[in-house]
Amino acid sequence: MISSVRGTVLAAVGTTVVIEVGGVGLNVQVTPQHALSLRVGSEATVRTALIVREDDLSLYGFSEADELTVFDLLRGVTGVGPKSAMGVLAAMSPGEIAQAVAVEDDAAFRKVSGIGPKTAKLIVVSLAGKLLVVPTARASAASRSSTVSENVAIALTGLGWPERVAAQAVEDALLSASDSDRESVPALLRLALAALGPQAVNSQ
Repeated sequence: MISSVRGTVLAAVGTTVVIEVGGVGLNVQVTPQHALSLRVGSEATVRTALIVREDDLSLYGFSEADELTVFDLLRGVTGVGPKSAMGVLAAMSPGEIAQAVAVEDDAAFRKVSGIGPKTAKLIVVSLAGKLLVVPTARASAASRSSTVSENVAIALTGLGWPERVAAQAVEDALLSASDSDRESVPALLRLALAALGPQAVNSQ
């Protein structure tokens, strides 16, 4: 088993790179993104999976260990060959694949060439519980912002504002709020109260 190769990049075109190792040029299949990241003449280390068939030996390369792990899991799904598995990795990151599986979003896999509806559903079922879903920084920030907004709306209703008015005030405040304000209840509350204004307060 060839688990990785390191050498000089002789060529990088499309989904194929050629890496010279000990005077031998190895043809490695990669995603288009990976190929674009490699520079001819520079040294590269690529994690690999060797696929052995009766009449063919093929090397598939990956820049990260989690990509190789997902590749192996995808190949274990009935109807998914190495080329289709690479197609999935070309279209989605390991994190996006894990998220799609976690929420049972088979539509995400149907967008990949060569993956039909039945295979897409089978991927979701087969990979369930096998991939770690790590929230992205953007998702975490959005979650925090949502919680802060809800708390500010609750605070406003506690001060006597109708729920509809409070919700609108929070929306108005978010439009002018900085990223740090969106994650701070006191800061967002001040902006919401400013958006309501003294006339609105007097009308209550």
